[in-house]
Amino acid sequence: MGTFQITGGKKLKGELVPQGAKNEALQVICATLLTSEKVTISNIPDIVDVNKLIDLLADLGVRIQRQGPGTYSFQADDLNLGYLESPEFKEKGSSLRGSIMIVGPLLARFGKGFIPKPGGDKIGRRRLDTHFIGFQKLGAKFRYKADESFYGVEGELTGTDMLLDEASVTGTANILMAAALAKGTTTIYNAACEPYIQQLCKMLNSMGAKITGISSNLLTIEGVDELGGCDHRILPDMIEIGSWIGLAAMTGSEITIKDVSYPDLGVIPSTFQKMGIKLERRGDDIFIPSQDHYEISNYIDGSILTLADAPWPGFTPDLLSIALVVATQARGSVLIHQKMFESRLFFVDKLIDMGAQIILCDPHRATIIGLDNQVPLRATTMTSPDIRAGISLLIAALSAEGTSTIHNIEQIDRGYQNIDERLRAIGAEIVRLD
Repeated sequence: MGTFQITGGKKLKGELVPQGAKNEALQVICATLLTSEKVTISNIPDIVDVNKLIDLLADLGVRIQRQGPGTYSFQADDLNLGYLESPEFKEKGSSLRGSIMIVGPLLARFGKGFIPKPGGDKIGRRRLDTHFIGFQKLGAKFRYKADESFYGVEGELTGTDMLLDEASVTGTANILMAAALAKGTTTIYNAACEPYIQQLCKMLNSMGAKITGISSNLLTIEGVDELGGCDHRILPDMIEIGSWIGLAAMTGSEITIKDVSYPDLGVIPSTFQKMGIKLERRGDDIFIPSQDHYEISNYIDGSILTLADAPWPGFTPDLLSIALVVATQARGSVLIHQKMFESRLFFVDKLIDMGAQIILCDPHRATIIGLDNQVPLRATTMTSPDIRAGISLLIAALSAEGTSTIHNIEQIDRGYQNIDERLRAIGAEIVRLD
């Protein structure tokens, strides 16, 4: 189990270039299974979850070539579908939640798709019903081996109208990919419309799909007989961009985040501005000046601000952990309401150990009373429970006085590329220990 040793309490300065978006990468890499032609994808992040998915596709028979830093070609013209029921696949597929998105493309193209119960973050229930209900509405037959935690769908797909029971990003992506090769027209109501989904739609259309309603929550997919190859570039990771905004605020640092694709960030910049963080758009960069204090805005009646996650274009749940840790050193108080996952706030006990003033109201809500940088957080030893809590604890450690230790950093590596090297380049004291 790897470890970071961080000496905090130091101001940082410099430029950070965000990696490619992890969540988009998982979707568009799975989409390469929809065609026998070559698909080239650039700006792929070099992180554990994405690399595991690439390895999984290679084991399935996809011919993969690295064409340069972050650029790969994929050609799924000779797949070994028998691998899907092998013990090796069950072991590999269960270690990665993104593996669920191979099911839609395989079902659409080959009439069957299987997956072991996917792994991923331990942040509470993350049900898969939306995916499989969608496949069934398209005409697939569902089977589940409870003793093996193994899911399967088979059958010919026919377009239909459906209302998703939740605006699931991965569920929308999976059903969208399946519908692209179904017979007839499919309409998906309550579809997720994050930039990642918009990117997937644009990629599929460049492959020959017929998708309209992109960027809305009503997608219409006219099924086609086959899809071809394309070139696609992944967006910068909005979650990493938000993380760096939080890092700059907590450490009082002057940081420029380069090439952020600002129009695709939605309410992320304005949400951090509500917390008193100064930031400036400079072309397609974000400049955050050094601030010794930042003050959370109250509502006009004087009541404290509530920050809650919501489907896009609302605030993404992946950044609530960052907002929470930033609030610990703000002037003022805020209520963080994590609606989607009931275990994602349980890392706050580690921040309380560091001296933060936090009241965990219930599994979904926490009230943070900001210390206004009057009482620095204390260095401590902690363990990263998941990707987003891990980066939040790392930011807290970089702001704390003294030397902190974070164990289980494999969780952070799942979502952040070479994070220790990149932070050292702007002045952070962080050492990776085996």
